Amino acid sequence: MYTVFLDQASMDNGDIDYSGLDRIAPGWQSYDNTEPAQVLERIQGANIVITNKVVLDREILSAASSLKLVCVAATGTNNVDLKAAYQSNIVVSNARAYATASVVEHVFTLLTSLYRNLNDYQLASVDGRWMNSKQFCFIDKPISELAGKTMGIIGYGELGRAVAAVARAFGMRVLIAQRPGTDKAQSGRIPVDDMLARVDVLSLHCPLADNTRNLIDKRSFELMPVHAVLINTARGGIVNEDDLLQALQSGQIAAAGIDVLQEEPPIHGNALLECTDANLIVTPHIAWASREARQRLLDEVVDNIAAFQSGEVRNRVLE
Repeated sequence: MYTVFLDQASMDNGDIDYSGLDRIAPGWQSYDNTEPAQVLERIQGANIVITNKVVLDREILSAASSLKLVCVAATGTNNVDLKAAYQSNIVVSNARAYATASVVEHVFTLLTSLYRNLNDYQLASVDGRWMNSKQFCFIDKPISELAGKTMGIIGYGELGRAVAAVARAFGMRVLIAQRPGTDKAQSGRIPVDDMLARVDVLSLHCPLADNTRNLIDKRSFELMPVHAVLINTARGGIVNEDDLLQALQSGQIAAAGIDVLQEEPPIHGNALLECTDANLIVTPHIAWASREARQRLLDEVVDNIAAFQSGEVRNRVLE
């Protein structure tokens, strides 16, 4: 089956083993990036398309007469019109659980860096402040421990559960929010507003959907304690970025570690990127991107293709 990878550069840094894909899809075609106007031309005649973030909408899927399988090189499938794919008898498969360890480690890298003011202390080691200290150590910013703190988690799937396990290993208490957009009681979970009022740390792991867009906004920050820290490694649109910046600058919350923005890449700029305050860390959507995770991601895609070729469907996404 003729296979096309539309945006290989989105997951490859020259350190991925493609022998598995070579074996099951010999002669596969690769493009580093694909612009919207190039998509239809590049997938013509393809039976299998691999995409990370390239959009496959109804118009494109309807015109791709040879297409049988879309492999999303990610867990989220919001870049594919799932209804149109189903109506065109195109299977959409995603990759699951490949980045758990990488994302969890990034969550706690952001969190411990903020709790210990790590960026500023690293700077103090080279800018002369430690050298000129009267004491053997230099302490001019708060250093806090995670032990005994309360972490609230919104989104309790694969990643939320893994983050909760590590939080407990740090000695933290964990609160799990009810699914956003529902008033139905769920065992072991509490309403989002109730949780926000009790957290020391809020970590987001829910998908971006109609019920989670701008879920964390000015009202949310007003509910949170002033010492609270926000960690977002999920999707940028879940947090209202203007409200977050205001909350940080006004002291409504203490700090934030952000790996995702509403627009990626932020070609039109972003006020969060202009903020140089030590209580904000922004990383360029790399929580998922360890070498090991990216290799597992490709291996998941290979397994999805292999299953399809043998007449089975693996990791199918319908809605």
